[in-house]
Amino acid sequence: MSSLTIERLAWTGGIVVAVVVLRYLVTRAACRRLADEQLIFRTRKLSTYVATVTVIVAVAIIWSDSTDNVATAVALLSAGIAIALGDVFLNLAGWLYIVVRRPFRIGDRVEIDGHAGDVIDTRVLRFSLLEIRNWVDADQYTGRIVHIPNGRLFRTSAANYTEGFHYIWHEVPVPVTFESDWKRAEEIVAAAIAPEAADARAMGAPEELQHAARDYFLANVSPEPETHVSVRDSGVLVTGRALIEARRRRHADSAVWRRILDAVDAEPSVDFAYPTVRVTDPGDG
Repeated sequence: MSSLTIERLAWTGGIVVAVVVLRYLVTRAACRRLADEQLIFRTRKLSTYVATVTVIVAVAIIWSDSTDNVATAVALLSAGIAIALGDVFLNLAGWLYIVVRRPFRIGDRVEIDGHAGDVIDTRVLRFSLLEIRNWVDADQYTGRIVHIPNGRLFRTSAANYTEGFHYIWHEVPVPVTFESDWKRAEEIVAAAIAPEAADARAMGAPEELQHAARDYFLANVSPEPETHVSVRDSGVLVTGRALIEARRRRHADSAVWRRILDAVDAEPSVDFAYPTVRVTDPGDG
């Protein structure tokens, strides 16, 4: 065995040992300082990838007799790394997008990739939501925390409930029978949603809407409450529509329905409609 070969073996062994020891120290420090188990796992995986690539590149340089061969090996390894760690790089790009373009901030209510909730944390590889909906109605919290990779921002659409405007339009559909006084029903619905619209007005919804119109094209958007009437198979549908604060949907819906139920109970000319089936006897003459 030549002296050159022995020297290369020594260098190879030394680099492998140094990289392994360095990886061990990094992962040990991460376990001590980080409390998030998922982040610890990602750190271990990333350190493994970096250590493997470092060893391969170093060994290629030590055992190669040609600079061109080394450059080719490094180029191939770089391409392989880019493919293997494509999702990681995409998540890093997503984090830069969050920092620079600000599609949302901590505290915003968003919906992305079928998940909705309030943003409670943003990190280099993913952001976290305090989940709403799912098995819980009316945009209430489920108690779960959902972690979404930052790269999803480039692959699917994202909705922000509170960016520039902290209110949403909430609709309350009230079906009444064809025999009911639908005009009186419309008055009841209008009176039921009026307090919610007044609350939004008192909290500055019209001014906030005007401010949002400076940054976004909002055509024919009015902050005033509305009622609409349409016909369904089971009766007349009277729909009330009003602005409410995005996080008060459940409370506002409950308050409106309490007023409607009390008013309809006291109004003999209005009855709720529901799907019915009528059976007739052909023998009846």
